[in-house]
Amino acid sequence: MGRIEQLSERYRAHHRERRPEDFVFAFERIELFREAVGGPGRRVLDLGCRYGALTQHYVPGNEVVGVDVDREALETAAELGIETHWADVEEPLPFGDDSFDVVVVGELLEHVRDPGGLVAECRRVLRPGGTLVGSVPNAFRLKNRLRFLLGRKPEKDPTHLHMFSPDDVRLLLADFDDARLRFVAGRLTRLHARLLANDTVFSATKPA
Repeated sequence: MGRIEQLSERYRAHHRERRPEDFVFAFERIELFREAVGGPGRRVLDLGCRYGALTQHYVPGNEVVGVDVDREALETAAELGIETHWADVEEPLPFGDDSFDVVVVGELLEHVRDPGGLVAECRRVLRPGGTLVGSVPNAFRLKNRLRFLLGRKPEKDPTHLHMFSPDDVRLLLADFDDARLRFVAGRLTRLHARLLANDTVFSATKPA
């Protein structure tokens, strides 16, 4: 069995156990992603689209291409009327240079071995002036720090390979312009966003 088949089986089991088809971590992301994607008339690459729970909010009026390693999830996403590709995002993306107006990486970078390499591939397939939008768990939030102090692992998800601080995210976006970070999800986020938010949403622009 090849790597992509192994990953497909692993994430299919993970999705069934932990992530229902309508799962969208941090509902505040919906409006932020929809705003960043924009449209109508934009060509959008959605990496790690899963079942399309987030994708559906920026499909209307746009041409969306969804990529995921979970073949079963892609079958559901295809019902949105999007073009789907079964692929491992850690391999070179099967798209030409400068071919998308927007690339979406929602809750994906923490799952890959080389986040910087994936971001570089996103930049390659983006048209000049195009937008990269995504999100990662705010791994250094207070809750996780307290877990660490208590001798527990800060992250419980076995598929998470990386933990990102806000500075880590900014470093990943170093070759983009207009990088913007927002901190969402959590009842106490308004008191101290960086310390208490569950999720970091980011957007940036490929230089023209």
